[in-house]
Amino acid sequence: MALESRITQEEIKKEPEKPIDREKTCPLLLRVFTTNSGRHHRADEFARGNVPSSELQIYTWMDATLKELTSLVKEVYPEARKKGTHFSFAIVFPDPRGKVYRLKDIGNTVSGRKGTDDSMTLQSQRFQIGDYLDIAITPPNRAPPLSTRMRPF
Repeated sequence: MALESRITQEEIKKEPEKPIDREKTCPLLLRVFTTNSGRHHRADEFARGNVPSSELQIYTWMDATLKELTSLVKEVYPEARKKGTHFSFAIVFPDPRGKVYRLKDIGNTVSGRKGTDDSMTLQSQRFQIGDYLDIAITPPNRAPPLSTRMRPF
C-alpha cells in the first residue's frame, strides 16, 4: 500500500528556513531549462542522460526566490522582459523508484506584477542540489495554459 503525503503548500511555506550567508556559502549550479511555448518540457526529455537544448546555467543559492530567478532569466531573454510575461516554475527530479524523471510545479511569477509566489524559495519547495528547474515562459499576448490539476468544471 502506497502512502501519500498530505502536506499542503501553506505548510511548506511556513517551515522555518535557515538564513544563508551568501558571503560565506558557496553557490550551487542550477541547470535551468526554458520553453517559450507556455508548456513545460515533458519528463521523458530528461531520460537516459539527455536534457533539452535550451539550458541556462545559473550560480545561485538555496534561498533564491522565484522573483530573483525570473530576473536572471529576463537578463538572458529580452523578449521575456515584456510586462505581463508569465513564468511557470517546475522542479525536475529523478524518481527514486525508477529511472524516470518527474516534474513538480512549484509556482508562477508575472513580469511587472507582484504575486503570491514571488518570495517562494528553492529551499522551501524541497529543491535538492542536482535537480533541474524547468521554466515555461508565456508571452503577455497569450494566456498561460491551464494547469493539468485545474479543471474547468
